[in-house]
Amino acid sequence: MKILVLNCGSSSIKYKLFEMKSKEVVAQGGIEKIGMKGSFLKLTLPDGQKVMLEGEILEHRAGIEYILGVLLSEKYGCIKSLDEIEAVGHRVVHGGERFNKSVLINEEVIQMLNDCIELAPLHNPPNLKGIYAIQELMPETPQVGVFDTAFHQTMPDYAYTYGIPYVLYEKYGIRRYGFHGTSHRYVSRRACDFLGVPYEKQRIITAHIGNGGSVTAIKNGESIDTSMGMTPVEGLIMGTRSGDLDPGVISYIMEKEHMGTKGISTLLNKFSGVLGISGISSDMREIQAGIKADNKRAVLAMKTYNYRIKKYVGSYAAVLGGVDILVFTGGVGENQSETRSEVCQDMAFMGIELDEELNATARAEEVVISKPSSKVKVVIIPTDEELTIARDTVEILKKN
Repeated sequence: MKILVLNCGSSSIKYKLFEMKSKEVVAQGGIEKIGMKGSFLKLTLPDGQKVMLEGEILEHRAGIEYILGVLLSEKYGCIKSLDEIEAVGHRVVHGGERFNKSVLINEEVIQMLNDCIELAPLHNPPNLKGIYAIQELMPETPQVGVFDTAFHQTMPDYAYTYGIPYVLYEKYGIRRYGFHGTSHRYVSRRACDFLGVPYEKQRIITAHIGNGGSVTAIKNGESIDTSMGMTPVEGLIMGTRSGDLDPGVISYIMEKEHMGTKGISTLLNKFSGVLGISGISSDMREIQAGIKADNKRAVLAMKTYNYRIKKYVGSYAAVLGGVDILVFTGGVGENQSETRSEVCQDMAFMGIELDEELNATARAEEVVISKPSSKVKVVIIPTDEELTIARDTVEILKKN
């Protein structure tokens, strides 16, 4: 059984084609700069070689048609007919309160997704474009929606309620939703399988950290709190997002800089975080180079980034009543030993003892990086959101 997984962004499409019997990725790649000059498709061949195909790709339907053409091509393809693809699984960022699990996509679901656009105006429209494109290009192929927000629908009301007039929640759905749910679900369960412990009996903190980032508290297999909020801006300091911020700062900046709502949204989403503090970049490799060059703002950006993660880990230890497992994942979580070290520093009081030698050499692999004496198991688990989407797609097909 072959399952195609699509992740459609505002100007990009990432894809993976899985052979589910073996869990093998038989094709993968992505399109960048949709609707812009210099758009291209970059794919990874089975031997690891990367190939870039340049071309004018004006919108998402054309991009998906291009991807399907490559999958069928004699030179780079791996299928002879689109009928070999039994279903398409889509990453959908925001499912609101309507979706607490993955669903088979039909017209009713599409209407509900349109109703969620105001909750995720930057993310849901391109997700829908991918769904519409498959409807047109592969009309007989089932589609499944897998939601970033679904895993967090188990949060209790006191964890997702904001301290604003309750009527605003009732009218507009203003509450904490959380994101990266597919990743948090995958790595928390995979960590337990890796460690050989029962998932439903663990207190787990998962730190999905990279250019975007969030921390989640998971108790007995359910998300009970998470750092991102109604939008992905809340919580950790990220590559270009501000994270937690005094609301008074927003109105102050708007007044002083004569900004409207679109301007302040762009500032907080695109020009804040590590980029805003450092003035250099949102790319951690460039920040680390700045640190080596003794750039004080690069040092400040890194310390602030790490400190915010540490605060959330500590607060979620309190929420969980203790911790059994701390999981690092995402681009930074899997690869940046300095961040893992700073987050775990001076945490012996809550049972975390990091093995600094193991941590220093661990990169993008499933590995325990805590000492044998550590009460809390600290592990790196590379995330695999696409495989989770593919698995969910198979399960939905079995039920329908």
